[in-house]
Amino acid sequence: MSTIQDEVEARLAERVPDVEVLLAHVVGETVEVYIDHPDGVTLELCEKVTHALPELREDYALTVSSPGTERPLTKPDHFRRFVGRRAKVRLREAREGHRSFTGELVGASDAEVTIAADSGVVAIPYADISKSNLVAE
Repeated sequence: MSTIQDEVEARLAERVPDVEVLLAHVVGETVEVYIDHPDGVTLELCEKVTHALPELREDYALTVSSPGTERPLTKPDHFRRFVGRRAKVRLREAREGHRSFTGELVGASDAEVTIAADSGVVAIPYADISKSNLVAE
């Protein structure tokens, strides 16, 4: 089963290959797409990505933007890139009495992320994460 994230990534890989899709998800009747680029995200790049997704615009309203200071973390590479930074990781189900952990990213393997939270150091498998993002410092 393909997700909206997979669909957007596949289309942009063909049409705008230098753009990284950080997160694509449906919110109501809108698809929100957060992108990154080695040279940064400009208004012109957001417009280019919007025009590269005409099939999506037939069924949804579409917003394309930069991740900002609280960029989403959706892949192991994202977590690895930001080891040493603060992040908030929300879980699909409560664990140790917590639905989320906020703290410094101290490690990221292919299977899990390790975060130094106020309650201690916690290793969280990616499959247990519902949403995560950097926290402005």
